[in-house]
Amino acid sequence: MALKLPSLKTVRELFHVPTPVPSFRGRKVLITGAASGIGRATAFEAASRGGELVLTDVQVGPLDQVVAEILDAGGTVLYHRAGDVSDYEWVAAFARDVEAEVGVMDVVMNVAGISAWGTVENLEHKTWRAMVEVNLMGPIHIIECFVPQMVRRGRGGQLVNVSSAAGLLALPWHAAYSASKFGLRGVSEVLRYDLRRHGIGVSLVCPGAVATPLVDTVQIVGLDRENPVVEKQVGGFHRIAVTPESAAKSICQGVVRNKYMVYTSFDTRFGYWWARKFALPYEIVMRIANNRFDQLSRLSAVTSAAGADSTKSSSATRD
Repeated sequence: MALKLPSLKTVRELFHVPTPVPSFRGRKVLITGAASGIGRATAFEAASRGGELVLTDVQVGPLDQVVAEILDAGGTVLYHRAGDVSDYEWVAAFARDVEAEVGVMDVVMNVAGISAWGTVENLEHKTWRAMVEVNLMGPIHIIECFVPQMVRRGRGGQLVNVSSAAGLLALPWHAAYSASKFGLRGVSEVLRYDLRRHGIGVSLVCPGAVATPLVDTVQIVGLDRENPVVEKQVGGFHRIAVTPESAAKSICQGVVRNKYMVYTSFDTRFGYWWARKFALPYEIVMRIANNRFDQLSRLSAVTSAAGADSTKSSSATRD
């Protein structure tokens, strides 16, 4: 049954459009980055709501494990394949096979992503490129290869793009990461209006602190992750982080309510509101935050140097 699309000719239709995906039950759902973190949790949440899943991730073993666990729990996985979303040719081939085997998606979720922080004098070109290729071009490849079929089918659907608090706020040392996440935010905002006439909703997810493996593996260029000073700051992040399962529930609720901005925690919602309403105080807070990061870098360098000197001294004593 074809979805009744808005004609966009009445005042009411400028303010209201039917929710494209009011339920996951019986809907085909593509999730990238499904082997860990938010992607994994979202796959389980969507399956528990009756979604029929198509899953992908760059990690072969963990992806197979997720599929096995979802099937054991009574969920439905229609298709899965490991691959790199930053590789357009792979995504195009994957999309052709999915369409042939499964059909057109009802929900497309771009969750896969990587992270790296650092100041501009420390960031290498390969880091900038990796952020953009995985976090921005990866979702673009998925959009290119899966959304046009949804448009042609004419039954609506939902596109979900996972950005970040770093896609809304000028967080210190996040220039490379924010380049990709602000870019994805821009893509989402345009598609929010472009796809509306086709009955396809767009959700932009902006997680704040989420306790995923990405927190422990994020590359902080110029800092030693094993330094006690740095470890203490990362520990502080864990204390305010929400669970991936909590984030997944927020994402799926955003889909069934056709919400554009989806927050997974209050901190990001409040921070973005503050930035829009109070420009000068926001600038001051960002300057303070940047100074704190700079101080962390200096303390890390001092303690690392002291540790190295101590090691050398001990070695000289033994000799």
